[in-house]
Amino acid sequence: MSETLSLETFILLRKDFDFPENVVESDEEKVIATLTKVISYMLDREFERLLQICYRIDLGEEKLKKILHESEPDQVATDLAMALWNRQKQKVEIRKRYSANE
Repeated sequence: MSETLSLETFILLRKDFDFPENVVESDEEKVIATLTKVISYMLDREFERLLQICYRIDLGEEKLKKILHESEPDQVATDLAMALWNRQKQKVEIRKRYSANE
């Protein structure tokens, strides 16, 4: 994946998840690790807000339910972080495709 695509995906996620200002990443693995920590906290303390973000990002109700109900308990935050990263990355790719066609 290109660094520009990673950076744009990170910026989308940063808006929803209030990453600290000093977190600036374009490395997919580092972003997913940071996002996993944030999601883990939210699963315990801000579950409703996490659900709202998932719906706003348009993760998909079935995908969200599958992760919440079928992932191993210690893997839920990581699986959700990867799913949200992939969804936002998909949005960036779609926007690029359509803007290139205009």
